[in-house]
Amino acid sequence: MSKDQKLRIIPLGGLGEVGKNMMAYEFGGRILVVDAGLMFPENDMLGVDYIIPDYQYLIDNARRVEAIVITHGHEDHIGAIRHLLTDISAPVYATPLTRGLIEVKLARNGLAGRAVLNTIQAGDTLRLGPFQVETFHVCHSIPDAIGLGITTPAGLVVHSGDYKFDQTPVDNWPTDFAKLAEFSARGVDVLLADSTNAERPGWTPSERVIGPALDEVFREAPGRIIVATFASLIARMQQVADAAVRHGRKMAFVGASMVDNAKIARKMGYLEIPDATIVSLEEALHLPKKEVVLMCTGSQGEPSSIIGRLSTGTNRQFDVEPGDTVVLSSHPIPGNEEAVNKTINRLFRRGANVIYEAVAAVHVSGHASSEEQKLLLNLVRPRFFVPIHGELHQLKRHAVLARQVGIPAENIQVVENGQVLELADGRLTLAERMPGGYIFVEGESVGEIDMDVMQEREQLARSGIVLITVPLDKYSSRLLKEPEVITRGFVSPEDAEALVPLIRQKVTDLVHGGGLDDEKLIADAVRSLLYHETKRRPMVFVSITKA
Repeated sequence: MSKDQKLRIIPLGGLGEVGKNMMAYEFGGRILVVDAGLMFPENDMLGVDYIIPDYQYLIDNARRVEAIVITHGHEDHIGAIRHLLTDISAPVYATPLTRGLIEVKLARNGLAGRAVLNTIQAGDTLRLGPFQVETFHVCHSIPDAIGLGITTPAGLVVHSGDYKFDQTPVDNWPTDFAKLAEFSARGVDVLLADSTNAERPGWTPSERVIGPALDEVFREAPGRIIVATFASLIARMQQVADAAVRHGRKMAFVGASMVDNAKIARKMGYLEIPDATIVSLEEALHLPKKEVVLMCTGSQGEPSSIIGRLSTGTNRQFDVEPGDTVVLSSHPIPGNEEAVNKTINRLFRRGANVIYEAVAAVHVSGHASSEEQKLLLNLVRPRFFVPIHGELHQLKRHAVLARQVGIPAENIQVVENGQVLELADGRLTLAERMPGGYIFVEGESVGEIDMDVMQEREQLARSGIVLITVPLDKYSSRLLKEPEVITRGFVSPEDAEALVPLIRQKVTDLVHGGGLDDEKLIADAVRSLLYHETKRRPMVFVSITKA
């Protein structure tokens, strides 16, 4: 079969990690992109705001991109959309709420009106070039989430998106089991399914368990309640608002993203809050504390978030006070556990009572646990299975679950970002490998920082720095005055008083002894001296000036 008759499945993000989900499907020379998400930086990625997929392949083939379909409005699925639409001109298809959240994101970044956004409904069938895309509703922790059935002449692929099998969802709209059964009756060639909770046994609890837990928090809280969650977690906003109404509190949203998302969700009917319950932050701060609930971002311990700033006492508009109850309504993203724990400890030190997932049911996952994943596999009965959305250990565990329900091991492909798969003649095979790494975003800088810079920052943070300026006569290469030595993050000022003269003497001996004016050789010699004296390896930079 020619290359044009193969369905190429190209994972650009979300496989081997949690976040920055992006998948490309290619058939007949046309490309369908599913999702464009971001990932939050790990603790050692100093200075990075967030990470987006390496989609250079899409940039190189921009004219062949038929469309972009977004499964739902969480940041790990729409967070990179503004970057993608800056580089690629292709129509975007999304359900109403997802489209609204994308519009807010584009407008916030000065891109309003730049993209062709198309509204679709769960259950719609799209014909996008060689792709027939059938959308179906799935339960998740945000309304309007969908999965996809993608048909080409090479076969039928089911792309689950993020899902759970909540039988009693808060919006009374369960996952479309009938559509999944219909796909199964037709014969599914490949299932690509969410692996986030593959290591969690049993079933993910219903969102409805959060209501009673919030009621208990609202009954017991002596003062203000501050609820932190993701700005796109509309379902949680609704549950907090319902609790506020039941317990006679006024509710204020705090932070630009939270305010904007709540506004669009209310406008579109996905968030129902009585007008009398909503107040501005300024009004809330002047009300009796027992009558107020504030909803903000920062449940992942991000230093620049509202909760992050409250925990360190650097928030401008208000502070955490004794008697406040802070509710962290989310599960720590892998890699964020340390930051979340530090934030919780700092909030306790400032006098707040902190409620989090480990001590109360103030959060449930929006992802299927292992028994639900088995049910999906049994419902769909695919010929081939590819676990997606998860770190490698989660993908591997999902593969084990697939074998347990009867999928042959040789029909399961566990791959990471960049590993292309090809479906042709009823077979799913590995193809070439392409880049699937990280693109770091820091302020307005996109992709200008690489892993080498990250490693340098980590070394600076771990070992400190020594800066040496060597002023030489441009004719004789002799020292004009003694070298200047500056240390930062290496030794204490007291220790530096003893160490700096040794460094100066070493540099002086090198220059006078051999006429040495090579910055690298001087730096190497100083590194050896410092290791001998301290058993530590700071970064050493030498600058030779000649006058």
